Amino acid sequence: MPLADTPETRPVEAAEADPVTVAESPTRAGFVALIGAPNAGKSTLLNCLVGSKVSIVTHKVQTTRSLVRGIALLGTSQVIFVDTPGIFRPRRRLDRAMVTTAWGGAHDADLVAVLVDAKKGLDDEVLTIFEKIGEVRHPKILILNKIDLIKRDTLLALAAEANAKVAFERTFMVSATSGSGVSDVMDWFAREVPPGPWLYPEDQISDLPMRGLAAEITREKLFLRVHDELPYESTVETEQWKEMKDGSVRIEQTIYVARDSQKRIILGAKGETIKAISMASRKDLAELLDHPVHLFLFVKVRESWSDDPERYREMGLDFPTK
Repeated sequence: MPLADTPETRPVEAAEADPVTVAESPTRAGFVALIGAPNAGKSTLLNCLVGSKVSIVTHKVQTTRSLVRGIALLGTSQVIFVDTPGIFRPRRRLDRAMVTTAWGGAHDADLVAVLVDAKKGLDDEVLTIFEKIGEVRHPKILILNKIDLIKRDTLLALAAEANAKVAFERTFMVSATSGSGVSDVMDWFAREVPPGPWLYPEDQISDLPMRGLAAEITREKLFLRVHDELPYESTVETEQWKEMKDGSVRIEQTIYVARDSQKRIILGAKGETIKAISMASRKDLAELLDHPVHLFLFVKVRESWSDDPERYREMGLDFPTK
């Protein structure tokens, strides 16, 4: 039996609630903010909860920039999960905008899940989040992620230490990569979101426009391909989207970088790097759209784009004036 499913791994949980009974429960809907330090696994968990790719995942920190909402259904409950940017000590204007957005997402939600990388434990970034989470006046749960990487005794000690610092409603232990323990998390949220009508159509899995999601997928492939060579400020925009008569979709996107040297990195020798990025992105887009995709990528230099208020508006971020 997986670690997340055994009663002894939940030393600080509240009493078990009754299972959701579809025939008796009212319709429920609410927002759940997923917050945590960079690379805690928020985007991976979101995709697992929704059952589809709605947020990009890379090993590069601070990949998620704005609020990404994934919509999941269980019984009569609709749960809107809000993947927030990783919370860290900001150094640049874009950093400040991302951290402010993350805390805003927590304050605006109905429930808050604090995700902690169990392997890293309660490092300085997590402790900083714990210090501020008390300002969020919503029920909060703790999710210890990546439980497959550490021993059971270490997990139990970590759970006890975290709950001694913050009064969490519940503690869950999961592996977002394998899916272990994730159904328990979904069951709890389905019971706890407020009664009320559903906020999105039944077949909608994200509130991100398809053009925006397509740009995010290409940005994911970009970072995966040139992780060590490209600053994370690089961005992707979908310039054209055309549905063809044969059912395929033609998509044109532009990758914006800050310097010519970064453009050369993305293009690669004889264009090999950008071809690989395009192939990987096209594959994911075709699966997402369930139609053939013709993807055309261009690379342009846009100097100091991270100081342009218009770029922040396009990403759904407030532009910091300081």
